[in-house]
Amino acid sequence: MSDQIHGRAHGTAPVPLSVLDLATVGAGRTATQALRTSVDIARLAEARGFTRYWVAEHHSMPGVASSSPAVILAHLAAHTDRIRLGSGGVMLPNHAPLVIAEQFGTLEALAPGRVDLGLGRAPGTDGATAAALRRSDQLNEGADDFPQQLAELTHFLDDSFPDGHRYARIHAVPGPVQATSPGGVQDPHRPQIWLLGSSGFSARLAGMLGLPFAFAHHFSAQNTVPALDLYRDSFRPSEILAEPYALIGASALATDEEAEARRQVLTGALSMLRLRTGRPGLIPTPDEAAAYEFSEMEREFVDSWLKNVIHGTPDQVRAGLDDLQKRTGADELMITANAHSGEARLRSYELIADAYDLPRS
Repeated sequence: MSDQIHGRAHGTAPVPLSVLDLATVGAGRTATQALRTSVDIARLAEARGFTRYWVAEHHSMPGVASSSPAVILAHLAAHTDRIRLGSGGVMLPNHAPLVIAEQFGTLEALAPGRVDLGLGRAPGTDGATAAALRRSDQLNEGADDFPQQLAELTHFLDDSFPDGHRYARIHAVPGPVQATSPGGVQDPHRPQIWLLGSSGFSARLAGMLGLPFAFAHHFSAQNTVPALDLYRDSFRPSEILAEPYALIGASALATDEEAEARRQVLTGALSMLRLRTGRPGLIPTPDEAAAYEFSEMEREFVDSWLKNVIHGTPDQVRAGLDDLQKRTGADELMITANAHSGEARLRSYELIADAYDLPRS
């Protein structure tokens, strides 16, 4: 059982709680302000006993400033001391495995024993942007090659290519090769790999490899239970895990007043509507979202979206998160708060921590 994986529940929380951050940028705000909010939330999460803080890779979206998770995580490492930091996730087909091994080996050197490397196989953007990232139009090839890319990345992280392999003399630095060099000292840590998914592919692969699994319930709620069942049924014990460990992402926003929560989460719903209809932009203000005239089809989308956003007073959000955990059997809940302002997001995490009586440190 790896201490790097299993979190510890604090206060009255039934399972460990964590944070997923997209560094969202609201209308009238800047990326600089959004990233300062990320630091504030990370510090709050650490002080209140949240287990980990992950940053998601997205591209070509004006309202999301987290296109470079490794850069943001390095900044967060300089402003925190204990909380685990990671990617939720890095979209592996967008990158050469050696590059990711070097980036996250560097992060591990900056924050020893605190780095999670969550990996996904989706592009995290539209097809044209993915082609620009990969300098190739063969997008399906990247997804289909994901198990091979994962194996290659793992070998780079462990410096374990067999003799005769074309990469056997190539080393990811910082990494284990430094310990085998004259005068080298072994670093006891390496980034902990997680697989991320919103369907069954990564669930089965994570189970077969004995890796921890994180499911994107916040935007694929209908697939959560089937994917977790598939992960648990496919699980084979490994050196990393003796038994399955499943984390799920949950969209949740707490405010002091119930009506204000609805007002705040509508901004995220409108932003998602625009994204899904090819009009990505900054997160609208609550006033703009309230004044927007939804068509019947748009209203159906928003209502459906908001069904999976737990929002309300702190007690209501706690009840919703507890119910979600019971229904899914998740071993950890990772909360993402989508709202126009950084202040609303920061306040939400504070209220959720209070609702669970998480201690202050």
